[in-house]
Amino acid sequence: MPIPDFQTLMLPLLRLASDRQEHQLRTVIEILADEFSLTNEERNELLPSGSQAVFANRVGWARTYLKQAALIDASRRGSFRITQRGIDLLRDKPLRIDVKLLERFSEFLEFRNRRRERESASTPTFIESSETPEDSLAAAYKALHTDLEAELLQQVKESSPAFFERLVVDLLVKMGYGGTRQDAGRAIGRSGDGGIDGIINEDRLGLDVIYIQAKRWDTGVGRPEIQRFAGALQGQRARKGVFITTSSFSQDAEEYASRIDSRIILIDGARLARLMVDHNVGVSTVGVYEVKKIPSDYFTEG
Repeated sequence: MPIPDFQTLMLPLLRLASDRQEHQLRTVIEILADEFSLTNEERNELLPSGSQAVFANRVGWARTYLKQAALIDASRRGSFRITQRGIDLLRDKPLRIDVKLLERFSEFLEFRNRRRERESASTPTFIESSETPEDSLAAAYKALHTDLEAELLQQVKESSPAFFERLVVDLLVKMGYGGTRQDAGRAIGRSGDGGIDGIINEDRLGLDVIYIQAKRWDTGVGRPEIQRFAGALQGQRARKGVFITTSSFSQDAEEYASRIDSRIILIDGARLARLMVDHNVGVSTVGVYEVKKIPSDYFTEG
């Protein structure tokens, strides 16, 4: 199932606290993950910043909003306990607790108004929807990256073969292959023998090499092209190869590459664009937004 939004988590979190005992947030996160039958992948899915798991972040925001409505109290850092108001609300047996329901409490309205006073109309930070601020940032980040990758791939497709070779060199060096750029530049494009476009060191010491096929294909790459590349590797007694294209690979080609003894990595146009963005090849940073949080041990006295 999809990871529940933070408003969906409010009622289960309050019910969990109905025993009037103190609960630690990290324990509650695991209990709620079990309650919603989340897979390991869903539990561990990270925000784009990589700073926190998506589910843990949403549980944290559910706790924050319940606290602002005085339904729970922060008994100590990282822990909380239900209040009498929270008990009374549960006795009403609500089907759902969300922002609209929380508006009945004056403390929550004051919190909302304070947030709105600090924010501009163009950059709202108070959550009216099911998204947390981190969710909104993640969606915006993904949209920007998707648009950038599409534009970048189009630029690559329109480049000359010589430029494409230089691009492949730049990317592989940024990824840690080939030693220096000069060494890698001499390697790429020197072979052209039997379907091999270049040879590059796997590490800076040259302990192993990788054979490369890099073509600006307009149509999809099928199994025959991968078979020819695999045959060229066998002719060189090589076991590692990278096949790079600006188009895509057929399912038959991918299945063949996964079955043979030689290790062949297939990089299609979409993956090529993602790697270029990840390693800052052909793109530049125009802005950096820091997302900060309070360290867990800063306010611990002892």
